[in-house]
Amino acid sequence: MDILMYYYNKCFVFLVRTMVRLTMKVSASPDEVRHIKSRDAGRTIKIHLYQSSDSGPSPVLLNFHEGGFLVPLHGGDDGFCRRISQETKYTVLDVSYRLAPEHPFPAALNDVEDAVKYVLTRPDEFDLTRVSMSGFSAGANLALATASNLFPPETFRSLLAFYPVTDIGSDPGAKIAPARADFVIPLALMRLFDRCYVPPSFDKRDPRISPTYAPADRFPRRVLMITADGDTLAPEGEELAERIKTLPGRHVVSERMRGCSHGWDKDKKTRAGTPQYQAKERAYQLACDMLNE
Repeated sequence: MDILMYYYNKCFVFLVRTMVRLTMKVSASPDEVRHIKSRDAGRTIKIHLYQSSDSGPSPVLLNFHEGGFLVPLHGGDDGFCRRISQETKYTVLDVSYRLAPEHPFPAALNDVEDAVKYVLTRPDEFDLTRVSMSGFSAGANLALATASNLFPPETFRSLLAFYPVTDIGSDPGAKIAPARADFVIPLALMRLFDRCYVPPSFDKRDPRISPTYAPADRFPRRVLMITADGDTLAPEGEELAERIKTLPGRHVVSERMRGCSHGWDKDKKTRAGTPQYQAKERAYQLACDMLNE
C-alpha cells in the first residue's frame, strides 16, 4: 500500500475505532484465556475459551468476530459463545486476529489458519471429527474463506455465517438491501474497510478474499447462513448459500431476518420484546440446532 494512502486510511480508521469505543462496550467473561503460537516468531494469538460440560475430547467451535477487518471487537460475541457452550456439547474458541490497515490481507486469514491448526493438533482435548466454525460479518468472511480454500472440505462439520461479506470484488455502491432499514453501513465506510483490508497487489476476487468465488463443493456440507433484510450484504450471502444447497448431500439453512440491519444482534436497541430480539433468539437457536444435529 502506498505510504501516503496508508496514513490517509489510518486517520479515518482511528476515527472509526474511537467512535466504536465511545458507543460500544465490549466485555467478555470466558472460562479461560489462551495465547497460542503464531507462525510469526515471538507473536501469539489471543483466544477466549468457553468450556462445555461435555467430558473427554469435546466438539469445538472456532468463532471470529465482526468489525470490518479493522475494528477491535474481540469479546463482542461473548453472549453467543456462552450460549453455544451451554446449549450444545461444543467448547467455543473465540479467536482474535490481526486488523487492517496495520496488518492487511493475508494477516487475519493466517491467524485463522494458525488457530485451526492449533485445534487439529490437540486430539486429546478436542473431538477432531466435530470441528466447526462460526463468524459474524468480517469474521464470517474469514471462516468461509478458510473453510473453502485452506483445508480439505471434510475438515469442518458445520459452518455458521452471520451476515457475512462474501464478495469484496463487487463495488459496494452496487449492493442494495432487500428492504429499507433504520441503519445501513455507510458506503464510504464499506469502501474504507475494503481498501484497508485488501492491498492493491491482490485481486479482490481471489476466493481467499471473496469466498463467493470459491467452488461450491469446497465448503462444508453443513452451512447456516443468517442474513438481515436491511443489510446490503444479504443478497450475496444468500446467493452463496443457494449455490452450496444445490449440491447433493448438503444441509444448508439460509434464513433472512425481517426488520433487522447489519449487526442487529449486537445493537443496544435489540432488547427483550422487540422483533429484533426475537430474530436474535431465532438466529442463535438455529446455530445451536445445527451444532446439536
